[in-house]
Amino acid sequence: MKLSTLLITLLLALAGCSAEPEAQKAAAVKVDGDLALLAEPDKATFLKLATVERDKGGLLRLPGRLVWNEEKTVRVFPQVGGRVQSIAVDVGNPVKVGQTLAVLSSPDYGQALADARKARADAQVAAQALERNRVLREAGVVAEKDWQQAEAAAIAAKAEAERASRRVAGLGGEGDGTYALRSPLAGTVVERNLNPGQEFRPDQSGSPLFVVTDPGSLWIQVDAGEADLSKLKKGEPLLIESKQYPGERFKGVIRHVADFVDPNTRTIKIRGEVPNADRRLKGEMFVNALVELEPTAALRAPAAAVFLFGNKRYVFIEEAPGRYRRQAVEAGAEREGLIDLMAGVKEGDKVVIEGSLHLLKYFKPAAAAEKQAAK
Repeated sequence: MKLSTLLITLLLALAGCSAEPEAQKAAAVKVDGDLALLAEPDKATFLKLATVERDKGGLLRLPGRLVWNEEKTVRVFPQVGGRVQSIAVDVGNPVKVGQTLAVLSSPDYGQALADARKARADAQVAAQALERNRVLREAGVVAEKDWQQAEAAAIAAKAEAERASRRVAGLGGEGDGTYALRSPLAGTVVERNLNPGQEFRPDQSGSPLFVVTDPGSLWIQVDAGEADLSKLKKGEPLLIESKQYPGERFKGVIRHVADFVDPNTRTIKIRGEVPNADRRLKGEMFVNALVELEPTAALRAPAAAVFLFGNKRYVFIEEAPGRYRRQAVEAGAEREGLIDLMAGVKEGDKVVIEGSLHLLKYFKPAAAAEKQAAK
């Protein structure tokens, strides 16, 4: 008796395991062409909807990087070889135009100085010889050929003296034999790449000895997509936001829009200028550039509403509770979680933004059957 009871219990358990759940016997969603019909419309709470609306404008947000304003920045390299004797400034120090940054002991500079002094002396001697020949020529003592030679020699000596003097002037002017590395503009030293005793050659490659800039004005470099080009124009204002200053925005302006698209990244280089009088923004800081956009006639919906099926993009439009039409659309640029829809929908349509994949899975068997029938 006990054995019979045990067998009956086991058979009932096996029968229960093999039976399909009631919910799986009948499909919850029926597909009719491009329509998805829910068997129980009142249980469609797993679907979330959003309304297709006209573009209300907003902000175009693009990643950017702050760099030094190259119109107010100079990188100082030595024009002659030498050894560093002393360093007059350090990073963070303000400097004036012509202020000494470092002093180098330079044989090259000494040679240039000696050449200039010798050239001036030679020019003076040649000028005096020319004057003597002029007096003798007027007295009829010197031949015309000798006069012409003296005149040519004086002109050549004067030209060489001028060349040598310009060379010394380009190196900072007359000195005591040491070469003073000077700042060509006023600003702040933001980089120093030399140490006492270090040797340099004029043909030596590498980093500049000093970088001097005015940090009160920075550039912002932005890589924009092709779709955003029409919204970015020279002279238009920018807003800059940084995670270092949450809730704050800094004003800027677009100064340049590149004339070509980068063939590798398919982006366009945009350069803006940002006033930084309080110097809170720093060079090489990563920021976001914001461009204010005016409202347009474009239709927009949450980007989550658009899905890819095959090689086309679709949305599900609610025609009635429990009735959803799969609709092909032409999608455009995405901004702040919303996407432009150029074709396939109209203003006021309600589209599915959550649960589309659940509806879509019922279309896949039908698509496979159509594909098989076409063979």
